[in-house]
Amino acid sequence: MAECKVCFRHCEIPEGQLGFCGARINHHGTVTADSYGRITSLALDPIEKKPLRRFHPGANILSVGSYGCNLRCPFCQNYSISWSDHALNGKERTESVSPDSLVQTALDCRNRGNIGLAFTYNEPLIGYEFVRDTARLAHEAGLVNVLVSNGTAELSILEEIIPYIDAMNIDLKGFTDRYYQDVLKGNRQMVMDFIREAVRACHVELTTLIVPGENDTEEEIRALSSWIAGLKGLQSGKEGCSIPLHITRFFPRFHMLDRKPTDIPLVYRLADVAREQLKYVYVGNC
Repeated sequence: MAECKVCFRHCEIPEGQLGFCGARINHHGTVTADSYGRITSLALDPIEKKPLRRFHPGANILSVGSYGCNLRCPFCQNYSISWSDHALNGKERTESVSPDSLVQTALDCRNRGNIGLAFTYNEPLIGYEFVRDTARLAHEAGLVNVLVSNGTAELSILEEIIPYIDAMNIDLKGFTDRYYQDVLKGNRQMVMDFIREAVRACHVELTTLIVPGENDTEEEIRALSSWIAGLKGLQSGKEGCSIPLHITRFFPRFHMLDRKPTDIPLVYRLADVAREQLKYVYVGNC
């Protein structure tokens, strides 16, 4: 058995087997990324799609994804590459790329408005080694790096990648332990700790998907936005800045097909609640 130390699970993984995320493997007593360099998705996206609204607006960014995730959001729109019972099928559809070749692809896209690389689609932190190695080369080539993440990782993992990351969009999916533990199978405190340290080092925007009956009360959004507002003083070199929050509309997906889409007026109302504390609040999926 070998212990994985990426997230709160600290999976004890038998030799040759995968951890909960479906992407980290015990290889001769050492846990490594079985997904290293295995790409399921590659697309040139508007940076606003990450979503990032206050980081190089109008630019495009080459977005890359692998497979596996350490959460189990029942509404996941990328479950075919994220949930571990589907991840092996995702792996079968991968192509192998090296950090060098991916950076060269990003450079080749500069004439189409590309400014760098975004690690996204599945959870990139479970394959942080590939993110770290590729992002370092991207910086050396004059590109920027974006991380789109659920923030469920130890701070030691953040330390590995943060010198090479220019911006993040992190999901703060709700503001109750019940929601994180019972619905998402995650750990809210780990995400909050990750966000708190990330804002010290790079541009950070946050996203909260409003799921009917789960995290859709004014009280919860008021508590969530108040906590975000309290991070303002941690933004090194950004005096007077505010962390942007994206309030987004839920649509039925995967194991939540029985739910209705979030009412549009509710999304706008919760965005107004967040604006009581935050300067930059954006509505999505409406």
